[in-house]
Amino acid sequence: MTYPVVIIGGGLAGLVSAIELARLGIRTLLIERKEYPHHKVCGEYVSNEVRPYLENLGLDLNSLGAESISNFRFTSPKGSVLDTKLDMGGFGISRYTLDNALYELAQKSGVDFRLSTIVQDIVWQDNHFEIETSSDNYQAEIVIGAYGKRTRIDKQMNREFMNKESPYVGVKYHIKGGFAKDLISLHNFRNGYCGMSAIEDDKYCLCYLTERSNLKESGNIPDMERRILSRNPHLKHIFDTAEFLYDKPEVINEISFAPKNAIENHILMAGDSAGLITPLCGNGMAMAIRAGSMAARDVARYFTEHRSRELLETTYQTSWQREFALRLKIGRTIQKLFGREVLSEMALGFFKVTPFILRMVIKGTHGELMRN
Repeated sequence: MTYPVVIIGGGLAGLVSAIELARLGIRTLLIERKEYPHHKVCGEYVSNEVRPYLENLGLDLNSLGAESISNFRFTSPKGSVLDTKLDMGGFGISRYTLDNALYELAQKSGVDFRLSTIVQDIVWQDNHFEIETSSDNYQAEIVIGAYGKRTRIDKQMNREFMNKESPYVGVKYHIKGGFAKDLISLHNFRNGYCGMSAIEDDKYCLCYLTERSNLKESGNIPDMERRILSRNPHLKHIFDTAEFLYDKPEVINEISFAPKNAIENHILMAGDSAGLITPLCGNGMAMAIRAGSMAARDVARYFTEHRSRELLETTYQTSWQREFALRLKIGRTIQKLFGREVLSEMALGFFKVTPFILRMVIKGTHGELMRN
């Protein structure tokens, strides 16, 4: 089976790309290894930079239950607090709800789907792609890689970041409790940090990143949360008082923040496949949405303006670097300040007396308002 475009991965970047391409009349197949809806390890906070775009795309975020968020709280491992307003603000919504809503929109737009399907190999030959999956084989002129942080495809392509150490573990819960709904908070602990924000249905997303050394030292996740995370009094209060809605958390290993290439073996990478911003910046979902749209529009020009593949790849690489490279660099830089007990205290104290610098850092990890 042959398609002009095959998208691998049905997260935010993949779904947005598919919707835009299908609406332009470009036959598109999206391959996703799971069924919808499903949970993902994700902070589930979205910057308002993409809200107009999503609403113009056809999503009614209010009816989906998205919670408006306008304030930010940062706490150090010892419990010191820094509060600030978010100039642009954002909203909280679960990936379970948002991805499924985009999936339904993509179906209505004419996207073909292969769900519960694993891509086993992608071969570039004779100016097209041969894609082998767990069920069928496909040919495509263009492939967009939107499959997330790390997969066997990356290993098969011997992507450079796969050879670097990735010592992080991500853990996510949905919880209920009497917490502020207009607040996204970032609570530091030794060798990690935990974000919390409101989502739909009076729930909250509680998601943290930690080094594997914490888990190895504690033996298991509950003991790690009691022994290490709960040294921060704000986290202790959450773990002591919240109603946890999962029998067990969503967990992901081998998270890498190393730089990646936006083009790999002629595949256009979008979202986390092209580069993962540190979670403390709280902007990965908005970046994935923006990258998905960028990829779709460059691919559309390739077809409608009869551009060469070389021009397509050069244009996308340049656009991606201009839009995201600095954000990712800032994220990697400020991550070094947090998750370390002494440095976290120092950083909090510094930002307290220089709030304009904190606003500059937040602005540096966000983009301008995005519209269709």
